Amino acid sequence: MAAARPVAWVAPVIYAAVLVAGLHAWLSGLGATLPVLFVGGLAALAGLELFELRRFSSGTPRGPAIALLCARIALFTAVATADGSGLSRALFVLVPFTAYFAFGRTVAVALAVACAILAGAANMIADPHWYADVERLSDLLMFTMSLVLTVTMAAVAVEEGRARARLAASSERIAELSADAERTRLARDIHDDLGHHLTAIIVLLEKASAYRDLDPGAADRAVADAHGSARRALNDVRRSVRSLREDAGPFRFSDALRALASETTSVTVTGQEREHDRTTLMTLYRAAQEGVTNASRHARARRVSVTAAFEPDVARLVVTDDGRGYAGGEGYGLLGMRERVELAGGRLSIKAAPSGGTRLTVTIPRMPPS
Repeated sequence: MAAARPVAWVAPVIYAAVLVAGLHAWLSGLGATLPVLFVGGLAALAGLELFELRRFSSGTPRGPAIALLCARIALFTAVATADGSGLSRALFVLVPFTAYFAFGRTVAVALAVACAILAGAANMIADPHWYADVERLSDLLMFTMSLVLTVTMAAVAVEEGRARARLAASSERIAELSADAERTRLARDIHDDLGHHLTAIIVLLEKASAYRDLDPGAADRAVADAHGSARRALNDVRRSVRSLREDAGPFRFSDALRALASETTSVTVTGQEREHDRTTLMTLYRAAQEGVTNASRHARARRVSVTAAFEPDVARLVVTDDGRGYAGGEGYGLLGMRERVELAGGRLSIKAAPSGGTRLTVTIPRMPPS
């Protein structure tokens, strides 16, 4: 498994700072610096960073990460040995920093503690009474604080990377859900619009065929009505395409509902539809479409009544027919209608009408303005 990438700019900045400080100390005569080993070690560290970045651009695997960490520690030691001023020990703060990304918090903290202990041991070797020197104590304290801050910085960087990964995954999931919701909406619209009109066309053409010899006038009217239904289907398809390209315009429920009316369908609308939102109006219209289509196609109804009532706190649609009645079960049309109604916060009821046939009722409470 590949480790997370460290913050790319941290190591080069520290290398540059150590290079400038070490060369300044050498030129100023502060300590016995070995310039060739000092500069060569820093150059090797820079090359190591570049190699890792190019070889493991998406994250360093665990095995190479161990080898690279050991190589860094060896180079840190060589540079610190060549730097007579002692300023290069700042390089060791990169040990827990790099380890945090490769091996996690526990290893990083353990290495930070080890670096602090080794710094104290180095002071003890250089001067057994180092603890009486305020300057040495101050240097060790600052080094220890640097280790703590470095581990903290690595932890923040790792958590930020994980948060970004979670955000990316969430964004991808939201996009998938949005696409699924849009596909479902389109499937319902195609079923409700085209399904209704095509059913009407089939019924009218069957009527024209049946009445061709008995009543040519009725057959001609049925063909004309089928032609009108085909035109309305085409208009609905064009309106759906426009709604995908731009914001849909105002929807006039009463006009759309009356367009459903035929010689076998009566429509009644009461109340103020403009007081209810577009989602409610469209949901009621789709329910009316499905109810009229089912009454004509499945129930073989001779009369269908559609009533819509808009009250201050609720909108209600009732579709009744005198057909064969509701046999139970739900096909795609009724399932889609129920989903649409529930999404709008309403209820759907289908049962036998008091005078026979089927009674479909949709009730949607009015949502208070936000």
